[in-house]
Amino acid sequence: MRIDIITALPELLSGPLDHSIIKRARQKGLAEIHIHNLRDYSFDKHKTIDDYPFSGGGGMVMMIEPIDLALADLKSKTGYDEVIYTSPDGELFSQKMANRLSCLENIIILCGHYKGVDQRVRDHLITKEISIGDYVLTGGELAAAVIVDAIVRLLPGAISDEESALTDSFQDNLLAPPLYTRPAEYKGWKVPDILLSGNDKEIENWKMDQAIERTRRLRPDLLQE
Repeated sequence: MRIDIITALPELLSGPLDHSIIKRARQKGLAEIHIHNLRDYSFDKHKTIDDYPFSGGGGMVMMIEPIDLALADLKSKTGYDEVIYTSPDGELFSQKMANRLSCLENIIILCGHYKGVDQRVRDHLITKEISIGDYVLTGGELAAAVIVDAIVRLLPGAISDEESALTDSFQDNLLAPPLYTRPAEYKGWKVPDILLSGNDKEIENWKMDQAIERTRRLRPDLLQE
């Protein structure tokens, strides 16, 4: 899978995308991640990528021309399944969306910044808008890192125990059941007896019951989807 990220602040992404599962996936050749500085596509001496909005008001808006040039350059070399824009008013990111995106071959992520992008970018150049939550960040770089992490960990071979990703929270619109490990008793706090019974069927039933109960208590909205 190839992921190209267009950003005004590439230094914000170098750290999060070069550790842990993402680093191993890149080393294995499972994921190619390329970070592109949007200022490289601005031709004035100040490398300007933003300007004042015609509508007035505070804040700056990312200009259409550098974005269009960056996207055209990437598209001239590779075909892309999605061109994603990170924005607080986009579609809310979910595990279901991460699953679908992980099946694609090539995607571009454009990181929002300032007050956002010229609306013509959204109208004509973007295929999908994604938000990671109902709040505003300084830029879309951290949102892009979250999206990439959620996608890459699903690629076959990225996690040594592939079953682990399939049993994460939200995979079946359920939260994960509680987890325990050794010791079986600590300070009088005991692991549920069923988990020590060795009865695989009963353990699976317990885990499902716990997942449903936790979801009903903590995220009842998931059960309505």
